[in-house]
Amino acid sequence: MTHVPPPAEELRLIDAELWQLDARRVQLLTRRAWLVSHLPSLPPSRVPTAATPALHRPEATAPRVQNVLLLLGGLLLTIAAIAFTLVSWGHLGIAGRSLVLGAVTVAALVAPLPLLGRGLRSTAEAVAGLALALMVLDAYALHAVALTGVDATAYAAGASAVLAAVWTGYGLLPRTGALRLPLPAALTAAQLPLLLGAVAADAGRYGITGALLVTAACDTLVALRAPAGLVRIAATVGAYGMGVWGVLGAAWLSWTAGGPGAGAEAAALLLFAAGVALVAAWRDRAAGHAVGLSLAAGLLAVTALGGIVRPAVPATWAVPAHLAFGISLLAAVRAKRLPEPVRRGLAIASAAVQGLAVLWVLPLLALTVLGPAGWAARVWSGAPDGARQAVSVGATWLPQLQTAPLVLATVAAVLALAVRTATWRPRALTGVLVLGWSALMVLPVVTDVPYPAALVVEALATAALLAVATRSGVTESTGLLPPLVLALVTSVSLAFLSLPTRSATVGVLTALTVLFAAVSLKQRLTTVTAPAALGYGAAWACAVGAAAGWAPQHTALLVLLVPAVAALFAARAADARTTVVVEVTGAAAGLLAIALTVSDPAMLSLVLSLSAVIASGTAVRADRRPAAYAATALFALAAWARLAAWGVTAPEAYTVPLSVPALVMGALRRRRDPQASSWVAYGPGLAATLIPSLATAWTDSYATRPWLLGAAALLVTLVGARHRLRTPLLLGGGVLVLDALHELAPYLIQITGLLPRWAPPALAGLLLLAVGATYEQRLRDVRRARNALGRMN
Repeated sequence: MTHVPPPAEELRLIDAELWQLDARRVQLLTRRAWLVSHLPSLPPSRVPTAATPALHRPEATAPRVQNVLLLLGGLLLTIAAIAFTLVSWGHLGIAGRSLVLGAVTVAALVAPLPLLGRGLRSTAEAVAGLALALMVLDAYALHAVALTGVDATAYAAGASAVLAAVWTGYGLLPRTGALRLPLPAALTAAQLPLLLGAVAADAGRYGITGALLVTAACDTLVALRAPAGLVRIAATVGAYGMGVWGVLGAAWLSWTAGGPGAGAEAAALLLFAAGVALVAAWRDRAAGHAVGLSLAAGLLAVTALGGIVRPAVPATWAVPAHLAFGISLLAAVRAKRLPEPVRRGLAIASAAVQGLAVLWVLPLLALTVLGPAGWAARVWSGAPDGARQAVSVGATWLPQLQTAPLVLATVAAVLALAVRTATWRPRALTGVLVLGWSALMVLPVVTDVPYPAALVVEALATAALLAVATRSGVTESTGLLPPLVLALVTSVSLAFLSLPTRSATVGVLTALTVLFAAVSLKQRLTTVTAPAALGYGAAWACAVGAAAGWAPQHTALLVLLVPAVAALFAARAADARTTVVVEVTGAAAGLLAIALTVSDPAMLSLVLSLSAVIASGTAVRADRRPAAYAATALFALAAWARLAAWGVTAPEAYTVPLSVPALVMGALRRRRDPQASSWVAYGPGLAATLIPSLATAWTDSYATRPWLLGAAALLVTLVGARHRLRTPLLLGGGVLVLDALHELAPYLIQITGLLPRWAPPALAGLLLLAVGATYEQRLRDVRRARNALGRMN
């Protein structure tokens, strides 16, 4: 049970607690003041203040504020010195000028020593930076006053060398060695002497490029030997900057070399750069730059050696020469004495050279594979003179690619021999297959073999690839194997290549159809090869019909063999995917056959009927019951086409053959499923005939159609009332009313014999009223009997 003290006692306890808290706060504040007084080295900004809220904390630390102030001070002094040198210089004599600049420069160089002794390193750095800037101004002033006759570029080269030497010595002194700025500044100045000296000496493009590369080599040496810090960063930046600039210049010299001598001079520069990069990669093996540097060394070596050979050989052999040098890099990869990063970089360089060589061949390969498609607009126009004319079809030939087969075969051989690891071996073999196929495709074009020989080569290539595909099969991870894809590509190219002559077209399409059909016996390839066989079969049927001089509508009967075969094959297919693609291909062939007979209604009717038979055969299968709808539609279209061929214009001739099967199917459905709606069961069948007939009756000037339509509508209405079906009742009644309105319209009243035309509608109306009254009477009798039975219960 909780004890609650009286209010007076509780107030006394609260006052006691507050007094104890005040006493504890005074004790803690006293202790804090003593600690602050005994910590003089702690910066004021780091001393916590209890009374200062958190919102008033400083936004910048004291060291950062100090550095900003020193930087601004050094910049302002440098600007003042520049202004003095450029503006106020002329107001002093020679002695005064020398005295002022010398005194200020010496003072700025000496000032960092006492500052470093007092521990003011940042201030010493700022003053040292000012001193370095003053020395640059001293050099400018010396040239402007005393050495005006000296060439400006030569003087700048010498001055930068002197400044680099002085700053290096200043940065290596025992007392100033703690400064971080002089040595990086010396490296920056050291980038200019050789370059400016070469420009001043008019050394030409080779001399300037050599100066850049030598400077980069010196930077590389410094970067390799300097400890981590600003010196190494400055040397690395200089090495990459000057090196890239020099390498680009040397590569341009190699590319534009007009003879072996000029190429050798450019190659010497490139090999020098490659050697520097390779040494740097060797020494820097533990860092991340080794692979990239060795890659660059390999590419530079290939460019250098290729530049020597290129001017001395025909243009078509330039790429093979570079490829040979690139492949030779693989010999260094097997050298165990080289560090692993270096070997990896050289291997990547070799792969890059081979990849570029393959890219060089791609235009010729694309022309070989895609060029024959141009014959589609010039079918059977005559055999070309050779393979080149067969693939180019009037396009520009590429004579510089004469050595393309050699390049492709060489790269394929390297892949087959060099890649041995279990992980990369399957991919390498795939590459070998693709490269070998490419070489085989372009070889007849390069050698310009006769046209029949080109057809034979591509046909044999297709058969060989299909044979490889049947042995290797398909895996889940890779999908369709490259041999199968290459076989399809080759077969399509071959089909287009056969279009120049009639015999070649028929023979090639026959061979392709038989070949892919035979391969389709292998279940694992059927998904791809069966549609291909059907497609080539349809093309063969069209070619045979055209070769025999048949009209297109007669050729359609031959094309119909393709959907028939597709339906039979799909019924025996082992997997659902193959069934779908085969049926889709067959349907496309069927549409092609229908399109060929559009101009002949009689043949169109026959083709539609045969197509309906094929669809009906497909619908026999349990999993293809919906094909019955397609078969019904095709039968209806066939009947319509036949009626159109006979010149029949009555709509009932077109609609009744469609309505009767629809009504029978609706009745069967209602028998199986009594809950099915009458709209679904009977609506399509009734509307298909009643609505077109009603539309025709309104424009018919004779009474026969309206009378017959009214009788049919009356019969439908009575049947609907008898069986209590909403659809026949509403559709029949609606058509009957509209038909009666047509007959009773004032502007269409006519007398036909002794019977007025309003008599049939009137009699029909009376009959409906009598039936309705009888129906209502029966409903009332049933309701009374139900009520009587209810009262008895």
